[in-house]
Amino acid sequence: MNSTDLTSTELDSEDLTAQQSAKPSKAKTSANHRITLEPADSRRLASLNGQFDRHLRQIEERLGIEIRNRGNQFSFIGQRGKTLAAAKILQQLYAITEKEELTPDEIHLALQDNSVEEHMSDTPVAEQTASHSKVETPLTLIRTKKCTVKPRGKNQQKYVRAVQTNDINFGIGPAGTGKTYLAVACAVEALLKDEIERILLVRPAVEAGEKLGFLPGDLSQKVDPYLRPLYDALYEMLGFETVDKLIERNVIEVAPLAYMRGRTLNNAFVILDESQNTTREQMKMFLTRIGFGSTAVINGDPSQIDLPRGIASGLRHAIEVLEGVNGISFTFFNSKDVVRHPLVQRIVEAYDDFDEQQEKTRSE
Repeated sequence: MNSTDLTSTELDSEDLTAQQSAKPSKAKTSANHRITLEPADSRRLASLNGQFDRHLRQIEERLGIEIRNRGNQFSFIGQRGKTLAAAKILQQLYAITEKEELTPDEIHLALQDNSVEEHMSDTPVAEQTASHSKVETPLTLIRTKKCTVKPRGKNQQKYVRAVQTNDINFGIGPAGTGKTYLAVACAVEALLKDEIERILLVRPAVEAGEKLGFLPGDLSQKVDPYLRPLYDALYEMLGFETVDKLIERNVIEVAPLAYMRGRTLNNAFVILDESQNTTREQMKMFLTRIGFGSTAVINGDPSQIDLPRGIASGLRHAIEVLEGVNGISFTFFNSKDVVRHPLVQRIVEAYDDFDEQQEKTRSE
């Protein structure tokens, strides 16, 4: 039997009498569930649990519930919505174990999944299901030469759909939320479908003060260090040989922001990364380069501005000026969208809390 079967039942009160006696009673939203995973494959169950049950502990910590297991039977204790989310996660993860070993990264990504997050409130299940059915849209997948990219969570899904339907798109939020990677994936897919003729990678070289002439090497060598995240994504999706050939033919072009002045970009997919480090004038200049048949994606994190003191960020200014303009989309990411190491999410949240507290102190 190759399929994964998940059965779930509410535990009767007598089933957990001994378990609950050791812990205080939860609020009325608490629930106890038991699920059975089939087939009862010891290898797959070991992969699901992780060494010393580390994967189960990871899920417990994220959802704030308790998981107990015996063989292929799992019991969940906690708020009803959260125990349902845990059951959904285990179903997804157990299906993956049929083909590959699970890692903490896989657990983290499953926890970031939008369909899981929606179950984490105390809203009754019937209401959640009805609400979800009204707004649910087909899953957006991005297909490239080497891989298929699946956006994780509602903000990544919203971001990709916006890029596919709008000419100018802003992705705003902390590092690790997938903005750059997804933008490159959309560009590669559009190129492979012949929807565009070239891809332009642009990034302000603030560390060099945009005075690239003082750096050694030709233009590509001067700019490459600042575009490494974009190159890494391209290599993963197209392969080294294909990317190098496309660069030689100028199908993929690398350019510093300062070199955009005076150009009109038709039938191109243009990605401006680290846009928080543009000035107001540079941002306006870049946005007015966009020609017919082109798509522009502008990514940035307003909390990581490297501009000299006293110079306003072009990204922050653009948000104030352009939000609400027809044909321009804004997708705002937050710490919950971080798909890197779980610690990155906590770091982002800690900095956000600190900045918020500092702002309150200054205003008092």
